[in-house]
Amino acid sequence: MPTPFSPGTTGEILSVAPTLLPEVGSLYPFTSRYLSLRCGQRMHYLDEGSGPPLLMLHGNPTWSFYYRNLVQGLRDRYRCIVPDHIGCGFSDKPRGWSYSIQAHADNLVELVSALDLRGFTLAVHDWGGPIGYLAALQFPERVGRFITFNSAVFLLPLPRLLTMMRLPFIGPLLIQGLNCMLRAGLGPGMVHRERITAGVRAGYLAPYDSWAHRKAILRFIQEIPVKKNHDNRRLLTELERQVRQFADRPHLLVWGLQDPVFHRGYLAGWRQRFPAAEVQEISDAGHWVLEEVPDRILTVVRDFLSRTE
Repeated sequence: MPTPFSPGTTGEILSVAPTLLPEVGSLYPFTSRYLSLRCGQRMHYLDEGSGPPLLMLHGNPTWSFYYRNLVQGLRDRYRCIVPDHIGCGFSDKPRGWSYSIQAHADNLVELVSALDLRGFTLAVHDWGGPIGYLAALQFPERVGRFITFNSAVFLLPLPRLLTMMRLPFIGPLLIQGLNCMLRAGLGPGMVHRERITAGVRAGYLAPYDSWAHRKAILRFIQEIPVKKNHDNRRLLTELERQVRQFADRPHLLVWGLQDPVFHRGYLAGWRQRFPAAEVQEISDAGHWVLEEVPDRILTVVRDFLSRTE
């Protein structure tokens, strides 16, 4: 975990070298940076390289570690900024914070403002999609391009496998107690399981080493609007209406077709709403598409960025 330090004042940007297990540190050779947010929490993020800014947002149950290969492959030409949402990665993990999707989006707005990012490319995965697009609506003139990996900013019927994780007592036990969601993603949820070396596994698990540190994983599950009266149904319905203003911006969709949650129906939904988007279907990858075929995705992303500058 990162070396502790005093929290500083709101809006202050702090840097510290992370302390990691040797097998993890070699995979994550970056300098940790922190922003003190108005909510009183510290957001951890990476800020590597120079050039046009590229803001990458992880989902659940990952953290900035998920983007490590893209950062190392793009920082020679781009400024790669990768935050950890509050409760995730090396960011603070408070017990009493709301962990709502809107609150995560508000934090992202603060980060973009603090770093004065302009003309940036937004790359999103999983819950990073709604968080990122919600934030983008606050400063549409600052976002130039979008890259989406297996995510959604609209409502579709949800897979039944999510129901068990929402059950009282059982859900918290499975997710916070046994860390089943993360462990399943690193095992049965993978097509290329050979990619998950001991170091990679340790990297994903490192920030989520206790019941208390897995609060955000559970809360992200609870933020899924399974029930018709869930607040996020209204949020996503309104988000779907508003994101259409970005239809004229360059979009790249990279999709792991073996994803049991964000299935092909979601990809069809993106195509319908953003008909001009470029699409790369990855037949031999699932939800963790960036972890499964990083070299192929780096080539696709580099090409897209160079052609749309």
